[in-house]
Amino acid sequence: MPTKIYSTAKILIVEEQPLAQSYMKQSLEKLGFGQLRFADHANSAKEQCINEQFDLIVCSFNLNKHQDGYQLYEELRIKQLIKSSTGFIFISAETSGSLVHSVLELQPDDFLVKPFTAQELKIRIERILKRKRDLQTVYNFIDDGNDSKALKYISAALNKNNNYSPILLRLKGDALLRLNRNKEAKDFFKSVLDIQKFAWAKVGLVEALIENNEHILAQRMLKTMLERNETRLIALDLLGRLEIKLNQFELAQEFLSQAADIAPLNIMRQKSLSNVSLINHDYEKSYLTQKDIASYAKYSIHDSPDIYLNAARAGIDFALTTDQTDQIQRISRQTNQYINDLKKQFPNNVNQAQIDVLNARLHYLKDEHQKAKRLIEQLDEDDTQIRSVDGALDKAKAFHELGFHQKAQNLFAQIITHCQRHPSVSDTTYLRYIQQQQSERRDIKMGPKELNNHAVNQFNRGQLNTALEAFTQAFRVMPRNQSIALNLLQCLFDSTKQQGGDSFNMGLAKKCYALLSKAKLPADQAQRLNKILHKAKDMQLDIQAD
Repeated sequence: MPTKIYSTAKILIVEEQPLAQSYMKQSLEKLGFGQLRFADHANSAKEQCINEQFDLIVCSFNLNKHQDGYQLYEELRIKQLIKSSTGFIFISAETSGSLVHSVLELQPDDFLVKPFTAQELKIRIERILKRKRDLQTVYNFIDDGNDSKALKYISAALNKNNNYSPILLRLKGDALLRLNRNKEAKDFFKSVLDIQKFAWAKVGLVEALIENNEHILAQRMLKTMLERNETRLIALDLLGRLEIKLNQFELAQEFLSQAADIAPLNIMRQKSLSNVSLINHDYEKSYLTQKDIASYAKYSIHDSPDIYLNAARAGIDFALTTDQTDQIQRISRQTNQYINDLKKQFPNNVNQAQIDVLNARLHYLKDEHQKAKRLIEQLDEDDTQIRSVDGALDKAKAFHELGFHQKAQNLFAQIITHCQRHPSVSDTTYLRYIQQQQSERRDIKMGPKELNNHAVNQFNRGQLNTALEAFTQAFRVMPRNQSIALNLLQCLFDSTKQQGGDSFNMGLAKKCYALLSKAKLPADQAQRLNKILHKAKDMQLDIQAD
């Protein structure tokens, strides 16, 4: 590499360990790099990136003062504090699968594992600086949002038998997708794959197929990509997004959950997983995912009051659908902790109304209904502006739970209208969940706890028809609660036996059995299920068949 590159390249080293920082300084100065800057924490690095444009950033993942290296790089990119022509090398002593996969998803220019030699560092830096310098023109077009000019430049460069052909081809495919030239993109990625089976070209082809609504072919390709380690994560992510598009939310949750397990630091995917879980009435999964978001988003660009509020809300939603007292108490304590963390992290009263709603729902959860009503009634009724979709939805749920059904329905309608007028405030999955909540709570006046208690009381009194209706409604809003499934299944058989005839709802019975057969039932519930299965056999009703 020319000496001028060494002397003029501006390099920022982000490293909190003094010895490691000293080693990097000495190594790079020996190589001839003269314009070195240093930062020992993320805030210092961001300040320097605001004031100066660097050719290369070498960043340690292990930064303990608030933001880590992953969060720093994500924020630098989202806020466009670095350009595409800026090289970025991650360095880390930690090589756990979750970290490596999460970092590689951000697509840095390189990932260097500590400890490394000065020669290894030299080779990586030289390669990146040379590439960034030689392709600076096309990177500038991309940063300026001028993909049309970028495509013209790439075409001209490829005609010259360019040494950077694989990189230029990838940049061309990305530009075609950004321009929504999906038919052209599909043909382009196919032509690249005819020459060489680049993983990025397979991904690009799948994205083009999805945009062209060629879903079957996209699914077929993605399932083959699941078998390779290098493409498994992106295949799971794309399958999750595709199944959401096809309204196959159970499958979407399965794929997104697997992707989140592999690379948990991707907050946007975690949010999608939470939303899909809500549609599937899997309130436990939504709660666990919101807990992960609250943990991983802290100090990141995603950190905000909402991550604490949403974790608390998800906890209450889950607690209302479980009948395990110890679990309810544990969730209540954790919810209070999230509220306290929120007040410490964001010490102002802007969120007080949303906290009041949360506290009202906590009172309701503890059967302190009068306290809950007093708290919800003191909220400003004249304040009809929706500042937070999540907050408004939580308030609508509180209204419904406390018996203010018309207020709840009015607020649900207002939220849906707001989301439709401002599509950027919520994705289509979350809007679908809000609409689902509006419909269910319009049809079912009782809250989950009252509904189940009412059903049990009616069953014990021998009012089987009333109990069956209540259990069916409870199973509709809590389809993963095994106690309700077992009660509903028993009620189905008992009411059929009492009334005779062929009124047995086989479809509903099979749904209950499908849940119960996969669950680890306590001894008493397992015994009840066996008795029901014997009863089914006597009645010649096969609920175990697929």
